[in-house]
Amino acid sequence: MNIALIAHDAKKELMVQFCIAYCGILSRHDLCSTATTGKMVSEATGLSIQRFLSGPQGGGQQIAARIGYDEIDMLLLFRDPLNPDPENNDDLSLLRLCDMHHIPVATNLATAEMLIHSLERGDLDWRDNLR
Repeated sequence: MNIALIAHDAKKELMVQFCIAYCGILSRHDLCSTATTGKMVSEATGLSIQRFLSGPQGGGQQIAARIGYDEIDMLLLFRDPLNPDPENNDDLSLLRLCDMHHIPVATNLATAEMLIHSLERGDLDWRDNLR
């Protein structure tokens, strides 16, 4: 499964801790990320992560394009609800694309844990039938 990782600045450390906790599961999948998040996770976990540009330079848009081409199976987007950026529509575009393409998406730790446990159990294999 292809899993994309994105984290707002205030949530990057949370993403790192999440990936450390679930490194065994994540290591069995193909990971991609925006630049800084991917660098931090890779350094902390040793996971192999394809890194795109940083978010402000278009990394989110690169991931959005992969979603549009059905090359992403799950998105973990740890957002900072206390510091929303009204000028940044990338998050909304990503969420809309995930809805259109039936991509499971988590925007917080609780949902991410539910998705990762579902992934481990094999509950997300239904997406194969949509392709």
